[in-house]
Amino acid sequence: MTALALDEDGLAALVAACYARVRADASLGPIFEEAIDDWPDHLERLSAFWSSVMLTSGRYKGQPVPAHLKHRDRITPALFDRWLALWTRTTDELMTPDAAAALQDRARRIAQSLQLAMFFRLDDHRAQPNPPLDHSSQKAAR
Repeated sequence: MTALALDEDGLAALVAACYARVRADASLGPIFEEAIDDWPDHLERLSAFWSSVMLTSGRYKGQPVPAHLKHRDRITPALFDRWLALWTRTTDELMTPDAAAALQDRARRIAQSLQLAMFFRLDDHRAQPNPPLDHSSQKAAR
């Protein structure tokens, strides 16, 4: 089989193949099926996203962080790893080695960024501000 080109058509075919696997996945499938009402539209949006990321086409006009935050109660870091494994397998099978590596690198960075936006919270044990000075003790010391 000839590898897909890293162009608009190749990215659209890659996205379709990967998300067919996502939809069939026992863990990811139910989450996506509940979240997506119009799969052809969603696949086009994802193709536009990857076109913007890999080809700098500027086609994608969405906001991935708010889109994922809406589903924060169902998404876990482990599910990002599962999605990345499917993406890696699909890119390895369908793309040239160089294109697969570039797509995988970008996907890992994007997944990390989304996870930081969704799950990272500063520790609640932040340094407390210094208490106000007790001026009465200063007067007694004089």
